[in-house]
Amino acid sequence: MEEGAMENETALRLGSFLCVFSIIGVGEVLVPRRTPTTSKARRWSSNLGIVALNPISVRLAFPLLPTGMAVLAQERHWGILNSLDFPYWLAAAIGFMAMDFFIYLQHILFHAVPLLWRLHMVHHADLDLDVTTGLRFHPIEIVLSMGIKLMAVALIGAPALAILAFEVALNATAMFNHSNIRLPLWIDKVLRLFVVTPDMHRVHHSVIIRETNSNFGFNLTWWDRLFGTYKDQPAHGHEGMTIGVAHLRNQERLTLLWLLVLPFLADPGGVPVNRH
Repeated sequence: MEEGAMENETALRLGSFLCVFSIIGVGEVLVPRRTPTTSKARRWSSNLGIVALNPISVRLAFPLLPTGMAVLAQERHWGILNSLDFPYWLAAAIGFMAMDFFIYLQHILFHAVPLLWRLHMVHHADLDLDVTTGLRFHPIEIVLSMGIKLMAVALIGAPALAILAFEVALNATAMFNHSNIRLPLWIDKVLRLFVVTPDMHRVHHSVIIRETNSNFGFNLTWWDRLFGTYKDQPAHGHEGMTIGVAHLRNQERLTLLWLLVLPFLADPGGVPVNRH
């Protein structure tokens, strides 16, 4: 089964992406959580434009992707799990959760290091949240993130199928938790015991720094709860909160070109994790 999944990785990932993107996109139209404050057409053209550049950047920078690294690690006995005699299912479960923990730590790192925050501002400067925000990252951040992820895969030594499942899940949950979908409160309450919901992650995109410094998880909610970075609700409510970066709210600067040069020209406004 693992060999078949690896052979069809591209089709599997593309198919899951298109399916999740379409379902969430329709959900945002039918049951929106917030009324958009800016032009959706302008935002989508910029956000999807930068999304189109990212796979090209990654392919130019790296000869293999995380699942390929997992196969290589297994062949050469790299990584912690490859040196332990765990049942396959246990190694896969541990590998999946360990990768999610690495992504949580990486997210905090991109908020804490001034140079990395400049890149990550591209993601946070979106003035509304929807399915495209979960894909809107500067190409340099994507390349750096992929480098960190590849090192994590080699260090952990998780089975390739677990890494593939993690990659698919991370992409899907990033679109889901950035979406502008209104979930019934009871469903949100149950889901956020396990996975990051739109209402939970939206707090992280508040212009209020103490809220930006919370809810760093992209997939599992446990790390925020365990390390004290969990915040239940925004101070001004989901309809009343302001999304984005406080000093980067010029609607005219929503173009693809501006997103690409923003890390080099814009005032970073301080590093959120180090501000009170």
